[in-house]
Amino acid sequence: MFRLAADLKKETGADIKFINLSGGVGVAYRPEQTPNDIIAIGEGVRRVFEEILVPAGLGDVAIFTEMGRFMLAPYGALVTRVLHKKHIYKEYVGCDACAANLMRPAMYGAYHHITVLGKEDEPCTYMCDVTGGLCENNDKFAIDRMLPPVDIGDLIYIHDTGAHGFSMGYNYNGKLRSAEHLLCEDGSVKMIRRAETPADYFATFDFCNILDKYIKQ
Repeated sequence: MFRLAADLKKETGADIKFINLSGGVGVAYRPEQTPNDIIAIGEGVRRVFEEILVPAGLGDVAIFTEMGRFMLAPYGALVTRVLHKKHIYKEYVGCDACAANLMRPAMYGAYHHITVLGKEDEPCTYMCDVTGGLCENNDKFAIDRMLPPVDIGDLIYIHDTGAHGFSMGYNYNGKLRSAEHLLCEDGSVKMIRRAETPADYFATFDFCNILDKYIKQ
């Protein structure tokens, strides 16, 4: 990118104001992966900047990149409760969350690590699909995932959703957005966004006073 910018300025005289390096820096979604060293990445960018752009007279060019995933993803989680289990040709675990709460696995087939709370130290001997409640066959948080034996009522903790959960959420199939809770440094938890209600869902739509029964509640 830096060489392209230098060549472009040399050949056309273009007044280059900024260079957008990328869509961001990835995170370690799997436990066995090593997190990216942001200091090393930044040092590499600085070194190449000084080697290529400064001699080309582009030392004042701004550098842009999107760091939302790197800054937020590891620090948010989706917590959902197991409502159903299905035993057919394979095992299914149905949750009260769905792709409307976390669409990344359904849309991209992306991996998000899953922990069954309270069973962190139990052996992962149970292969299952972890699913949501939408009428879509790709509404799955995991496929053929090895977990500890899961029971109805268990809490499922889906990791690294901070950049992908509420910010990518939607109301497909009339699903209401969930509440958001903040885990504080002292170990306390406080709600920073309440869950949506039917009145919220219909706030921009009114027909025959359909909202009256919700507003009165």
